[in-house]
Amino acid sequence: MPERHHIKGVVACLIVLTILIIDQVIKVEVKLGMYLHESIRVTDWFYIYFIENEGMAYGMTFINKLVLTLFRIVMVFLIGWYLLRQVRKGARWGYIVFLSMVLAGAAGNIIDCVCYGQVFSASTNGALAQVVPWGEGYAPVFYGKVVDMFYFPIIDTYLPDWIPLWGGEHFIFFSPIFNFADSCISVGVVCMLLFFRKEVSEAFESSKGETQPDSEGSGDSNETTPNA
Repeated sequence: MPERHHIKGVVACLIVLTILIIDQVIKVEVKLGMYLHESIRVTDWFYIYFIENEGMAYGMTFINKLVLTLFRIVMVFLIGWYLLRQVRKGARWGYIVFLSMVLAGAAGNIIDCVCYGQVFSASTNGALAQVVPWGEGYAPVFYGKVVDMFYFPIIDTYLPDWIPLWGGEHFIFFSPIFNFADSCISVGVVCMLLFFRKEVSEAFESSKGETQPDSEGSGDSNETTPNA
């Protein structure tokens, strides 16, 4: 692997490791230091609100827990393999960084699913979780719950009565509760899509420039080219 590709590989590993450490430090602090559903108000639109979910990012729960955990593990291996290929191919820095963010975020939530049920007691509304010997926790392997804590109710109000069907109902803009790993996945995916869009746009503009007729040579367009 060329030297510059080696540097990209090292940077990708550092990004993944840094995100994993930050994500797990936050989760362990919340898990051991807060009661389930306890809320700490930071500002009017930002709360640390401790919940645990058994589903996908942002609390979605439409897939069986074991299937979801195994699917996550497979996806992490596939993303890691793809990231390694991109590093060896010399992909651009931005793409390597964004892909590393997605990989780290997915791996961060897998740690919760695989390990937390084995090493922590259950969090409840009246009891803090405790660290326990491996295997004596609240759930079997693969069935641990993902710790979420970031809550941004940017708009928390009641809809005007004159709105059909929903008038007078409680409305919260951006109600999902998520964690640092979720945010890394979301930011990484959005940035990769924007990156792809830019790449496609640049390729399109380049192809247009190459296929545009040369105005200086337009007068010779009717001349017959002799055979070699």
